[in-house]
Amino acid sequence: MSIAALLYPFILVAGALQALGNAMNAQLRGRMVNPWLAATVSFLPIVFVFVTLFLVMPTPLPSLETLAKMPWYAPLGGLAGAVAVFGGLAFIDKVGAGPFNGLTLTANIITSLALDTFGLFGLQASGFKPLPWLGGVLMAVGVVFIARTAGKKDDGEKNSGVGGKLLYPFILVAGALMAVGVVWNSQLRGALVNPWLAATVSFLPVVFAFALMTLLKPTPLPTRKDLAGVRWWMPLAGLTGAVAVFAGLLFVDKVGAGALNGLLITANLLTSVALDHFGWLGMRRVEAGPPRLLGAALMVGGIVLISVF
Repeated sequence: MSIAALLYPFILVAGALQALGNAMNAQLRGRMVNPWLAATVSFLPIVFVFVTLFLVMPTPLPSLETLAKMPWYAPLGGLAGAVAVFGGLAFIDKVGAGPFNGLTLTANIITSLALDTFGLFGLQASGFKPLPWLGGVLMAVGVVFIARTAGKKDDGEKNSGVGGKLLYPFILVAGALMAVGVVWNSQLRGALVNPWLAATVSFLPVVFAFALMTLLKPTPLPTRKDLAGVRWWMPLAGLTGAVAVFAGLLFVDKVGAGALNGLLITANLLTSVALDHFGWLGMRRVEAGPPRLLGAALMVGGIVLISVF
């Protein structure tokens, strides 16, 4: 077994936590009312945790040589990934959960494979390999099966119409940026050496951007009744998602962008199927029928092709 394969269980756990974070964020947004405020509250604990860890473990520190080699875009990896997080907060009720997740995750898979194939943003080029791309197609089909059955009864999807479909290009870009953000975070970690410092630098611009937007658009604000409904775990949604970001920051250069994002997405959607099936974390129950189980099987088959070949 290769060293990279030993990292797969951790990456799968990170993907499962990512799905939990999505559900928690949906509940937080409902209570916070203002999506900018909800995003700020979600990301603030992440910065606090990583700053604390950096203060506890401040070494090793980057040298002037490593900083000089850092690409200008590397500190923006957190912002790139945050586009999809905010897209979910703002648009999921307009296009439906099914189309939103299907579009973002499919764009993520294809972009990840392209990053590996062509060696974009400093990754080692692997060249075109038919089996991983076939795995990507299987995963995309699996996402469609799961997403369509997840969104069939969503009022947002029923009423999305032409207006909702106009958001599809933005959602596809957001999904692609998720994959790109993972690679940028890896390069940031290489330049800053200390992973806790790298994670802090990655998330600081995100909190700044969302806090600024909250100040510019402070309304609507939650009522006292809304705030009374906030459960203790809702503001921790960002932290669960940050585990996946940290996994990418550490491991993308070891397992490849395609395998990393494929594992994350597979664990994410399988956990999402369980969340819907059992109605955990306040999610509306959607039974895991044959189409969803077929989609899950296709995704597992796809990630095997991407990871093994």
